[in-house]
Amino acid sequence: MKIKAIIGSAAASGLLTLGLLAPALARDEPKPVGSWTETLAPTVEKYLSTGRNEYFILEPGYQLTLAGKEGSKKVELVVTVLNETRLVDGVETRILEERESANGHLVEVSLNFFAVGEKTRNVYYFGEEVDIYKKGKVVAHEGAWLSGVKGAKYGILVPGQVKVGDRYYSEKAPKVAMDRQENISTDAALETPAGHFEHCFKVKETTPLESGTEYKLYAPGIGLVQDGSLKLVKHGSVK
Repeated sequence: MKIKAIIGSAAASGLLTLGLLAPALARDEPKPVGSWTETLAPTVEKYLSTGRNEYFILEPGYQLTLAGKEGSKKVELVVTVLNETRLVDGVETRILEERESANGHLVEVSLNFFAVGEKTRNVYYFGEEVDIYKKGKVVAHEGAWLSGVKGAKYGILVPGQVKVGDRYYSEKAPKVAMDRQENISTDAALETPAGHFEHCFKVKETTPLESGTEYKLYAPGIGLVQDGSLKLVKHGSVK
């Protein structure tokens, strides 16, 4: 997922929908000292296909637009919560669409599947369908995965209660998508084209599948305000 992730404030229409009870994910076995160790894992609870926590809104019509430069390319990312759901791994999930363009040309469209824990308010990530574009045509589906398929299991994208230092997987699809996150701060500040934001939730993202580190910032009541080099340009509800 390019947001790789997502969302925040502004009221939007949509009724809370109870999902089915899904199995819990077991914590990883303890790893040798010095390795990455998961400290926060999904909880057995009921799931909602519409809902929110302090840093993420999963309500139909809510939209974020981020923009910036990646190398020499001007990149725009539009993230929209759709008025559509999908049953994934026994849970009714809400579909969040991401459309990424570079220098005005569409390069990726992904449909991401999320649910909100009724008790914890954790935002759970159940997978994504990915279309990679080149010259207007779909050429690949790199990074696509679904919880419950080929050993993949859902993860946590944004915890309902943020604790600095917690580590957790947002994606658990062996050899395909294994993004993992570490909570860095809840008091970061950021200047964006959409305004100045205080008390932001900062996340460090890595994956065992490749080297490199990416940082994301979520503003209270808004959602994702920075994703790597991309910063928030506008946000709100759309029809």
